[in-house]
Amino acid sequence: MTLALTVSDEVRTLAPAFTHVAVEATGLVNAPSDAASSALLDDAARRLAQRLAGRAPHEDPHMAAWRAVYTAFGSKPNRTRNSAEALAKRALADGGLPRVNRLVDVYNAISVAHLVPVGGEDTGHIVGSMSLVRASGEEPFHTVAGGEPVVEHPDAGEVVWRDDEGVTCRRWNWRQGVRTRLTEQSADALFLLEGMAPHCDLVAAGAELAELLEKFSPGARITVHPPVGASAPFTPSAPSAQE
Repeated sequence: MTLALTVSDEVRTLAPAFTHVAVEATGLVNAPSDAASSALLDDAARRLAQRLAGRAPHEDPHMAAWRAVYTAFGSKPNRTRNSAEALAKRALADGGLPRVNRLVDVYNAISVAHLVPVGGEDTGHIVGSMSLVRASGEEPFHTVAGGEPVVEHPDAGEVVWRDDEGVTCRRWNWRQGVRTRLTEQSADALFLLEGMAPHCDLVAAGAELAELLEKFSPGARITVHPPVGASAPFTPSAPSAQE
């Protein structure tokens, strides 16, 4: 990988089933949400509903595995849901999924359709390398509260993604910071798909993400890296439309 990406031993011990796929992209063209990216989100909600077949998102085995890990590091999964479960709840609600910009819409659609947490980082704003660690509680996290920029700090022992400057995402993938998020000016990005084996197929999700990125940004250079971490055959627990 162009960008160094590591998972600490403490996190591996906490969640031995954790696995992730990284997708690196350069030469992307972002823009406001449009009819095409909106259609992707609508289709993702349809695929999710078919996968769940009337169940709530937290009843899916993959979301249940994430909830167990969140509980293990002291986070309450009903209050701070992993990003895939939070998006899934919105997808099934009357208001539907938010429209942010085309790149964010694309990776949110993949997250919902495959029910896996997916994040996107602007690599132009990442400082040094990225690591998944248990926080000391002193790391800075740049966010917005009440419409104003603020700096928060994670809880001690909280699982966070961070670079050399501070936290980029709190409580694993619950809330992304503003410093490295994808904006309409973003051209180079790292997309991270995260899972708990054996309840997800990150290879299929990563391949679909790469295909969509190439569709929305013709000429972009896309690299899908193989899964890192626990591996086991994926067996869907219920019929889904993601095949």
